[in-house]
Amino acid sequence: MLVSWDWLKQYLDLDVSEAEVCDRLTLAGLNFDGSSTVDNDRCLDLEVTSNRPDWLGHIGIAREVGVLFDLDLKVPSADVSKITSGAACPMIVQIEDEDFCPRYIARSITGVTIGDSPAWMVNRLRTIGIPTINNVVDATNYVLMEIGQPLHAFDMNKLTGDTIRVRKATHDEKFLAIDHREYQLTSDDYVIADKSGAVAIAGVMGGKETEVNELTTDLLIEAAQFAALPVRTTSRRLKLKSDSSYRFERGVDPEMIDWASRRCCELIVDTAGGEVCEGHVYAGSEPSARHTVTLRFSQIPRILGIHVAEVEVRRILERLGNEVTRQNEKEITVIPASWRRDLDREVDLVEEVARIHGYDQIPEHAGVSLSASHQSDLDRVRNKVRMGMLGMGFDETLTRSIVSDVWSKAFQGWSLAEPLTTSMPMVKGEDRLRVSLIPSLLGARRNNEKFSYTDIDLYEIAKVYLPKPKALPDERYMVGITSGRDFFELKGVIEGLIGMLNPNVRITTMPYTDPLFAEGQGAHLIVDGTTMGYIGVVCDKARKAFGLQQPATVAELDLGALMKLAVLIPQHQDFSTHPAMNRDLNLIVDEDVSWSKLQDISYLAGGELVDTVTFQEIFRDPRKDGPGKKRVLFTVTLQAYNRTLTGEEADATIAQILAACDKQTGAKLLA
Repeated sequence: MLVSWDWLKQYLDLDVSEAEVCDRLTLAGLNFDGSSTVDNDRCLDLEVTSNRPDWLGHIGIAREVGVLFDLDLKVPSADVSKITSGAACPMIVQIEDEDFCPRYIARSITGVTIGDSPAWMVNRLRTIGIPTINNVVDATNYVLMEIGQPLHAFDMNKLTGDTIRVRKATHDEKFLAIDHREYQLTSDDYVIADKSGAVAIAGVMGGKETEVNELTTDLLIEAAQFAALPVRTTSRRLKLKSDSSYRFERGVDPEMIDWASRRCCELIVDTAGGEVCEGHVYAGSEPSARHTVTLRFSQIPRILGIHVAEVEVRRILERLGNEVTRQNEKEITVIPASWRRDLDREVDLVEEVARIHGYDQIPEHAGVSLSASHQSDLDRVRNKVRMGMLGMGFDETLTRSIVSDVWSKAFQGWSLAEPLTTSMPMVKGEDRLRVSLIPSLLGARRNNEKFSYTDIDLYEIAKVYLPKPKALPDERYMVGITSGRDFFELKGVIEGLIGMLNPNVRITTMPYTDPLFAEGQGAHLIVDGTTMGYIGVVCDKARKAFGLQQPATVAELDLGALMKLAVLIPQHQDFSTHPAMNRDLNLIVDEDVSWSKLQDISYLAGGELVDTVTFQEIFRDPRKDGPGKKRVLFTVTLQAYNRTLTGEEADATIAQILAACDKQTGAKLLA
């Protein structure tokens, strides 16, 4: 927000230096970004936060300065009673959607003479970088920058019919704006229209056909409130930004719309002559009643650590425009100002007191009571995952949630539904909410390869958005992983990660076919019958599509499923001091028997004496074993917790494993 120092002093008897004002404003939350000299004036650049649209006008800034320095604010009365004629405003206003336009005020002025604005108005507008056009348009811009309420002046004689309508645009409706560019509207846009068609894009910009020029004599002045989201949507889609849209996107003061309308008419008559028609048109509903907020005085020392006198608390709240309805020795109740929609809780009032009283008045040793807090289970599991991945040599990455259509369909293990589409992509060509982290991670891997970081292992913890019919998407946190390691090494990483969360859980795999994975090298990751995630080797075609030069493996785990199995209370488990025994088994099985099947059988059949079952090798010899056969070599590690195993116990356990493998898969031990 650019502020004219000369303009600011019109509302305050300001007898303090510019530097002191800027310092106090910065400490109060309105950051000072710099200043410059424009002609005989000073231009202050202040950073306005999105929750304070009242600071988008000089009166709002002046009010803040007045509170900080205990100065009275002088707001113009905007009295048009002495410059009105007996005629009524000749237009009717109809609002089709009050959710978009809760209220609309129209006033008309007749007999104006278009010309240059007075020097004082030109100088103030020029100081803040607004070009002057003529005395009518400059008056609307002046009020815009004075109170933060956008207005628009129509040439009355160029309007068709006697009705102004606030309506939705028709599909593909064309509109010629005052910037002399034609825009194609959609049914999601809103317009101000007369009998012949749209004369303004509501909240964004007026039309060329009804703009004020040197031949204009009669005016219709528009002052309205428009909903923030539709205005923002239209402005972004059309790439059409204006000072008006910027303010409507943040919200205007519903109780100052009429003042802004009267103030604009007052300035136009002062600078362009004419008369204001006595009757004005008000369409829509009255602003809803504002709720009260109560501040207990005891909360101030509890939260801030200092005592602020009750008289000072009341002064601050009243100076900020809040209406005090009740006060006693324990608390004060106020109705927040109409321009302060962000004040709805007790702590908001505490913050206002702290801002104005001065954060610098709170000593470093102030005794602020603290209460213990704890991390959520989600945060705890996330931290464990981060520590585990870091310990296994992986770097965390951060990628965008919006991806291209090709990437959104590169892997659809979690959902085959059509991905959700954004209407206004932040990056050209990327307009789909992702359903998997894997494509984004492969893109990050490609970027690293471009800089010769080929030996890179990455992971990301982020949300995916799984579409649901006629409902909001299923937002799930996932752990995405990409590595240059082979399938079994990455599977070992996942087993290690899950072992950190719960050492008593074992993962099983089930073959999974997907176009992203090489044939026979993709799998479900399953725990207790529930799909935990996916793992696979990226096929050559997919590597080429993503621009990868080196082999890559990927995996994706459902963080919600990890939370369910995680044991977050630290556990102690004794280890056995007795020696382990290893037995190598070389089984001949059918080609379609998977290693995971043999591993599961070994654990179940061996019982509590089986510590680990480790894959070693697969070998094929059709001449000796016959077609469709393969040899699977693996090691079974046996160990008892409380004793040394005997050879007979080990032989009996291995025999149970071999018998179970034979029964369930037809496996034969190679002699």
